[in-house]
Amino acid sequence: MPILSSTSRLIALVAILLAGSPVVAQEVPANTTLVVGDQSELIRNLLEASGQDDSLQFDLELPNFAGGPAILEAMRAGALDIAYVGDTPPIQARASGTLLPIVATVHREISEYRLVARSGITIGTLADLKGKRVSYIEGSGRQAYLIEALNRAGLTLEDVEPVPLRIADLPDAIRTKAVDVAVLQEPHVTRLKAQVGATTVADPEERRLLPGTWYIYARPEALADPAKKAAIGAFLTATIKAGTWSNENREAWGEHYYADFQRIPDEDTAAILASQSPMEFQTSAEAIPHHQRLIDILAGAGELPETLDAKGSFTSEFDPIIEAAR
Repeated sequence: MPILSSTSRLIALVAILLAGSPVVAQEVPANTTLVVGDQSELIRNLLEASGQDDSLQFDLELPNFAGGPAILEAMRAGALDIAYVGDTPPIQARASGTLLPIVATVHREISEYRLVARSGITIGTLADLKGKRVSYIEGSGRQAYLIEALNRAGLTLEDVEPVPLRIADLPDAIRTKAVDVAVLQEPHVTRLKAQVGATTVADPEERRLLPGTWYIYARPEALADPAKKAAIGAFLTATIKAGTWSNENREAWGEHYYADFQRIPDEDTAAILASQSPMEFQTSAEAIPHHQRLIDILAGAGELPETLDAKGSFTSEFDPIIEAAR
């Protein structure tokens, strides 16, 4: 029998997992630890605010990360079992040769991203982006959002002047006019309107570009561990119920997470909540079409070495748990 390399063994393992049998809720063995990559401590706060943290009868660790690239490195190092990330990181990871199967998808009907113009210029239509200095952050959800905005206007990245910046620097770039347009989220949109006269793109098409999406993806070795797989199922159930609670208790959620935890003023908290559509948890079958759309957007702009079949990014094993919990 031929000896497989470690890479070949991993590819074979992923193939088995993607074709695996559906998982049903089951008791998590004692002494099980599940390590979940968090961002902005969102998951931790969702579980705490909703009381769903009390339902988890195993050791849950929630290390916090600043963005998808750091999470990917932690995954590659075996330091995480699963993680929540934005819409683009799983595609970029797979394109680089690291397949981390998506186990669940969170969908918001309207994106939280906005195209924001600095004071002194007006972007009436998406076509007005031509020739502008525009923030362009490779590997983030902002990337796909901008590319799709250009697509709708019949433009490409070559028609704008990309300005590479860190996400944290985008508000100041608009404030100081270092860029003409940036892809931002609340509360920065409302703050910059009030502080420096920034404006959102007036084109109504901008609100219909893309929905908001983030994913929970898993390290293949964690999916192959029966104890961790049971813990993942329990974690998804608790997280989905927590998300439903936040939809039904928006003011309480806003006070807990934005006002109390992040120390965001009441008016900014209100702006954030007003920008958010409800969280909807999707099965793999429901999520695949939009994921393929994201892949096609990035591939069409030359941001991927080749196009990918979205079905290969997902495992459907946890679909029954998602359907039961939502």
